[in-house]
Amino acid sequence: MSAWSDHVIWWQLHPLSFTGAPGQLPAPPGPPAHRLPKLRDWLGYLIELGANGLLLGPVFESGTHGYDTIDHLRIDPRLGDEADWDDLVAACRERGVKILLDGVFNHVGRDFPQFRDVLEHRGASEYADWFHLDLTATDAPDGFGYRDFEGHGGLVALNHDNPAVRRYTAGVMRHWLDRGADGWRLDAAYQVPPAFWAEVVGEVRATHPDAWFLGEVIHGDYREVVREAGLDSVTQYELWKSVWSSLNDANFWELDWTLTRHNELTSGFVPQTFVGNHDVTRIASRLDDPRHLGHALAVLFTVAGVPSVYAGDEQAFRGVKYERVDGDAEIRPAFPESPHQLADFGLPVYRLHQDLIGLRRRHPWLTRCVTRKVELTNETFAYEAVPPEGEPGLAVLLNVSDEPCGFGLDRPVKWLLGSAPDGSGTEVEGHGWAIVEFQA
Repeated sequence: MSAWSDHVIWWQLHPLSFTGAPGQLPAPPGPPAHRLPKLRDWLGYLIELGANGLLLGPVFESGTHGYDTIDHLRIDPRLGDEADWDDLVAACRERGVKILLDGVFNHVGRDFPQFRDVLEHRGASEYADWFHLDLTATDAPDGFGYRDFEGHGGLVALNHDNPAVRRYTAGVMRHWLDRGADGWRLDAAYQVPPAFWAEVVGEVRATHPDAWFLGEVIHGDYREVVREAGLDSVTQYELWKSVWSSLNDANFWELDWTLTRHNELTSGFVPQTFVGNHDVTRIASRLDDPRHLGHALAVLFTVAGVPSVYAGDEQAFRGVKYERVDGDAEIRPAFPESPHQLADFGLPVYRLHQDLIGLRRRHPWLTRCVTRKVELTNETFAYEAVPPEGEPGLAVLLNVSDEPCGFGLDRPVKWLLGSAPDGSGTEVEGHGWAIVEFQA
């Protein structure tokens, strides 16, 4: 794991929708529309939030939403060109902001040149082995069948057993690391054989040892995936789900179980943690009770991991993810040209993010901490966050009941954040939360 990744907090955005780009690549594409420079105007906002990493969704030429890639070596003309990329890199470097690129290497769009050649020449194409073709399916619309991504015909799955695909992927990664990226988020990593990632990532690390590789993994044995694939981290979807469902169901037993498993995971690697991203319903909409948003954020910023904030969540944006065509529209809105144009209603949640991120910055050991249950009922939960080198640490006090709760901590504490404390700092109001620090 790269040394810098222990100190990074990502602000994640989906560039095409964030900048208001059209939903489809024009045909023909035409001259670049320089939308990427808009991101420069948000770097100060990112830093004021407390983040120091920009986690970008797809920026390469694609047909629609960015995940149907046409050319991995070209900036999407709806966003701009390579000069715009270089300017963004320079602006990030000037401010000490890391950049993570979204690498879509499980599948490509139908206009990917190698697949276009297959459409023209079918089995005779020199690129036929780049894909999983079924040339016996002559009644299919293209005259042959092919494997796609989870039933989406516009997303053509690559053949990861083909050495040419491996070389291509490694070449793309090296190209953009040379051009200023600091690492890669590997989209749909769970669909790709771990041996493929191990070869590609190992090859790229030989020339870029400080690069950080994050795999999108939704379920399964996270530690085994990291080990077999040679990755630094994977997305901690188990924690994401447990945070909001334990709050909605008033069932902190679920969160306690998940934090126990989280400890097991973090003994082997540091997961990427989140309560929102570009693929899920926003946390402000997911929670049944808006009073519990602070609880979710308190957990995010007091457990081990490399945390990210999905752009807009820090402003209490709402939006539901639907399983339908254009089902991401609500969770991927266009942003204004400048942070000064944001509505005032989100300011309290923005300030809360700043406070919690500030707390995490003052306790950098939280990246690799261990959590330990102190007190647990259906509606109340207290856990300790313990530094790797031992105590003293922090305690997180969560209450979703209607009544105040006095937590029985066995040592003196100092109140840091959350609901107004009583004299001991351990009583939390109904539907409140608090973070306290144990005194040595």
